[in-house]
Amino acid sequence: MKTKPVFFKHLKRYLFFSGSLLLLFSCNKNAGISQPELGVKSVELISADGFQFKDLNKNGELDKYEDWRLTTDERVADLLQQMTLEEKAGFMLISTINMGGASGGGFGGNRNVTSDLSEEDNINETNFFTRQPLPVPTLSVSGTTKGILERNLRHFILRANTKASTIAQWANNVQEVAESSRLGIPVLITSNPRNHITIDNSPGLSLGETGFSKWPGELGLAAMRDFELTREFAETAAKEWCAVGIRKGYMYMADLATEPRWGRTEGTFGEDADLAANMIREVVLGFQGDELGPHSVALTTKHFPGGGPQKDGQDAHFDWGKGQEYPGNMLDYHLKPFKAAIDAGTSAIMPYYAVPVGTEYDEVGFAFNKGVITDLLRGELGFQGIINSDTGPIFMMPWGVESLSVSERYQKALEAGVDLFSGVADPTFLLETIKEGLVSEDRIDESITRLLKEKFELGIFENPYVDVEAADAFVGNAQFQEKANLALRKSIVLLRNEADLLPAKAKTKVYFEKYVVSRGSDDPHVVIVPEENNWEVEFVDSPEKADLVVLWLIPGSGGLFGSGGGEIHNELSKNNIDVNYVNHIQAQKPTVVAINFSNPWVISEIDNGNLNTVLATFGTTTNAVLDVISGQFNPTGKMPFSIPASTEAVINNLPDVPGAQENEGYAVFNFNDGISY
Repeated sequence: MKTKPVFFKHLKRYLFFSGSLLLLFSCNKNAGISQPELGVKSVELISADGFQFKDLNKNGELDKYEDWRLTTDERVADLLQQMTLEEKAGFMLISTINMGGASGGGFGGNRNVTSDLSEEDNINETNFFTRQPLPVPTLSVSGTTKGILERNLRHFILRANTKASTIAQWANNVQEVAESSRLGIPVLITSNPRNHITIDNSPGLSLGETGFSKWPGELGLAAMRDFELTREFAETAAKEWCAVGIRKGYMYMADLATEPRWGRTEGTFGEDADLAANMIREVVLGFQGDELGPHSVALTTKHFPGGGPQKDGQDAHFDWGKGQEYPGNMLDYHLKPFKAAIDAGTSAIMPYYAVPVGTEYDEVGFAFNKGVITDLLRGELGFQGIINSDTGPIFMMPWGVESLSVSERYQKALEAGVDLFSGVADPTFLLETIKEGLVSEDRIDESITRLLKEKFELGIFENPYVDVEAADAFVGNAQFQEKANLALRKSIVLLRNEADLLPAKAKTKVYFEKYVVSRGSDDPHVVIVPEENNWEVEFVDSPEKADLVVLWLIPGSGGLFGSGGGEIHNELSKNNIDVNYVNHIQAQKPTVVAINFSNPWVISEIDNGNLNTVLATFGTTTNAVLDVISGQFNPTGKMPFSIPASTEAVINNLPDVPGAQENEGYAVFNFNDGISY
């Protein structure tokens, strides 16, 4: 009888002690955790343990995926099991979407989606790249409301070019629609580069001049040889993008410019694998940070395993250019920049359209190539992130699998390892592929897991909204542009100064002409007489009045999508430059020739004994060129690729071999050339 009171006495003490521990644990489990800012338009907030959470699925309870205190893996697992098959299929598509009244179009034409979220009817596109009807109707540009609420789309590519506040307001409107959906999953808005001065502003490549800070083209960044400033560029651009609600970039190109005729050379960091690897590392870390977070822009590094070695310089967007070859056996060389991107933590990688020729891999497009994606990229290189197809391999560029049905193409791409399909906004065909049993839902869940993980890590489940009123003042501000201006000057390369024409002496009479064939203008001669003269020289309006002529040549091939499959030429005369005019000026006056090298142009037509002073630019400004010419900035840039000495050198080049490693005599200017005053 005496044992019972003793037992209860000890039990009481045990319960009291245990309860105290539980209370103590309860009070301290949230120690060090701070409440994130929650962006809310329509859903209710849930309070728990002194914190607030968004009731994204509107059930009045705190689900695990809504609990920002939990790990990403826990949140992903909870949301994944709540998603329907239809929601998963829509989640695996990314399509172009535009704003009414804004410039910039998607593939297949300028179809607009208005900023007030009006719907758009289904459209049957024409294959922009092969000029043939698509095998099935598809929708490459989706109406916003319909895309989000009916088709369950959560990834969009914004190609519109307009002011920052307009983008910000539109992005907020899009997120508000997504918040109202069944599970409240936010949208991830993606863009191509917006911060570079470029020549080819074709859809999917670049947007040209925007309201964002203006930096050199990618080749110009590489020409700087300043990795610290490259990192600062990426960090600056990321801040601007985040300010308008763009949280993912279809960039940058880790491709190597080893085939001088390739139309996408301008978007690369040059021909050298080590330089490109260093550049890719800096831009990935600059945009993303050491890991993805609320201030990151997630990057999609492209185009695996390197799009440079295109046969005859043609491009794999087109049937006639789908062959990618390695006669120099340098595939491993082209992988170096991708390895750097993976080491830096790039969120996604995009395979190209091309078909590998003469390699150990199947001769099918890379999006369908299991040996390249699963075995090489995931297996050998260890990439665990998202595989994002390029735009249109299922319906428009199914190279190597043309005979397969649409469902079989999806099956092959999924088996290869693709997670996100670009260029499609209608999930019907993907759903049919799953329902036909050609791919398991477990395989779909692998992709959804990766895609959800990216969104959670970016913090957009907590707050996808931005400050519209602050956007215009922040984006492209003077402080950002000041650093960009330094980069614009550092990107200029002085290649030859044999007559010591530079720097121009004070009071020199200078005729400065930009020679560029542009849309809407019949006269390529753009005479530059600055309203404010800060260079201690006198500007004149004709060559006859000048002591020194500066000709800034802007060659242009007509753009990647102007290709018709014919032979590609690198000569200046075949790329909108009147070489007779240039030679006439050089014969009459001391002349500085600046050439914008969006490709490694063959300059032998003007290098005939009078080309004594040469500058190379890669997307820069008139003021930057004038600062170099006047000596206010001493040029420091180095060539990011070699300049072929002749047309024969171009024709005989090995497409996978960088110019610096071609046979002796290949180049008139070599990779890494560049002098100072």
